[in-house]
Amino acid sequence: MERVVGLWLNKSKPEAIQLAQEIKDWFQRRDWNVLSRWPEIIKHKTSFLISLGGDGTLLEAARESAPHGIPVMGVNFGRLGFLCEIEKVDVFQALEKILNLDYEIQERLMLKAVIQRNSNEVNMQLALNDVVFSRESQEGIITLQANLSGEPSVSYPADGLIVSTPTGSTAYSLSAGGPILSPNVQAILLTPLAAHSLSARPMLVSDQEEIQISLSSGEQCLVSFDGRNSIKLRSGESVIIQKAAIRAQLIRLGNRSFPQVVREKLRDRWHE
Repeated sequence: MERVVGLWLNKSKPEAIQLAQEIKDWFQRRDWNVLSRWPEIIKHKTSFLISLGGDGTLLEAARESAPHGIPVMGVNFGRLGFLCEIEKVDVFQALEKILNLDYEIQERLMLKAVIQRNSNEVNMQLALNDVVFSRESQEGIITLQANLSGEPSVSYPADGLIVSTPTGSTAYSLSAGGPILSPNVQAILLTPLAAHSLSARPMLVSDQEEIQISLSSGEQCLVSFDGRNSIKLRSGESVIIQKAAIRAQLIRLGNRSFPQVVREKLRDRWHE
């Protein structure tokens, strides 16, 4: 049976390109085939994928590989690196562990977002981190209505709204004042952006809920999915968000627990 590994790298980082070549050489000495073109990675049923970059690069890799059941190991070249399992200096030690099957696969909740116009589904997107609604710069305050499983729940007069997974709780939602969720929590988080009402609070709901977000005031807003594929949502239109049928698969080596990652990434350096 052919042994194949895939590489997904941030080509804007010269050090990632250099490490990619070193990884290729390392695998080839062990009679593994290394692929970096996505069509070939899918065709050859790659055993796993190595992401070289930051959390954004890992998001791309995990989102694209999820429908094909390919697990991803993230190597951090960025700053915070909440998602990436290892730092670049530890990559070959980590690869030895993977080849010795000394790892586990952690599944992460993903979101499916369906855009509805005139009761018709016009677009569908997947997100591992979040679905973000934001007002355009020339717009004033917008109001986003959130309905849970068909029942009106809360209105958010605000600059926007973040609907995130536990994975996304350490991304944009965190900077907007949302709580940090363990990846083991099966829930979806709603975090308003600069809310203009004391009653518009962050909300944590079950991942079994179907969340409908509609623009109830304001002419239009932007909706993005993991920071990409922005579309315009107009008054009266809505986005239906629920957990996706597929899950992202991340390789975990047991080097760091989630509480340890939080301590390392969010420690207050002013008091060290």
